[in-house]
Amino acid sequence: MSDAKLIMFDNRLKKVYRILQKQAKQLGVTCYRLYDRDLPEFPLIIDIYGENVLVTEYRSNHRLSEEDYDRWLEDSLEVVRHVLAKTEDQLYLKERKRKESRQDQYQKTDDRKEFIEVGEGGLKFLVNLTDYLDTGLFIDHRMTRGMVRKGSVGKRVLNLFCYTGSFSVYAAAGGAKNIVSADLSNTYLEWAQKNMELNGFSGQQYSYERVDVLQYLPTLEKESFDLIVLDPPTFSNSKSMKDVFDIQPMHVELINECLRLLSPGGVLYFSTNARKFELDEDGINGTVKNITTATTPFDFKGKLLRWCYMITKEV
Repeated sequence: MSDAKLIMFDNRLKKVYRILQKQAKQLGVTCYRLYDRDLPEFPLIIDIYGENVLVTEYRSNHRLSEEDYDRWLEDSLEVVRHVLAKTEDQLYLKERKRKESRQDQYQKTDDRKEFIEVGEGGLKFLVNLTDYLDTGLFIDHRMTRGMVRKGSVGKRVLNLFCYTGSFSVYAAAGGAKNIVSADLSNTYLEWAQKNMELNGFSGQQYSYERVDVLQYLPTLEKESFDLIVLDPPTFSNSKSMKDVFDIQPMHVELINECLRLLSPGGVLYFSTNARKFELDEDGINGTVKNITTATTPFDFKGKLLRWCYMITKEV
């Protein structure tokens, strides 16, 4: 990699850091995306998590020898450390490999069990920058979580495919009457409970259900919730699930089952990161509002990472 290209990367990083750091500070945001493969020669994603930086390396057809590639990567990381004024201990590197097919499942990447506490919206969350493909906090849903907090006062909330429970934490902070967090993973449910307790939310009004969501929803009573968060994977063939999950052909049935559980006037927040997703609005038994743009934060403008909808049940 030539010095000229490294200088180009350095200049680009300085520019976006100057702009986004200022915006983040004004909004009180400490976790945000700084750089997303802006330059073809540097296919990296750089995310800020408080005092720490996560660099995600996307393997591309670089046509470099292993030795040259390693040198390019180390030079790139040195630029990141220099521009952001970080020590080696504050910078984490993760490689994101392209799946051979959508049937492939992402695997755990490490087993260091290092958890870092970060803040968002006046709340606290545990993130892991080493062991998993994702960190435990989807920073692109920052504004969606804020909407859930505002709409949760006195409400019965169901958080499906809850992952590490960030939506549950926001709902609790908004004054939810009770919250059910449901996921198939014990690891994520334990993580979700830790996030809740980290913010002082514990008690019988907060429950955690290890379930296959598709099998779980039909067992719940009609109109048993006022607000539901539905953020499922795009595809899953987990051995723990009875059926293979594919959001495109299954979304209408899944959404309508959620609407059955909503009280009149209740709200469902549905999102998916399936890039080519097409919502079958005619098949949905509720009023649909596309809030994708409205929930896209400043650090993700111009980059479609997921779709987001607010679906209301008519009174």
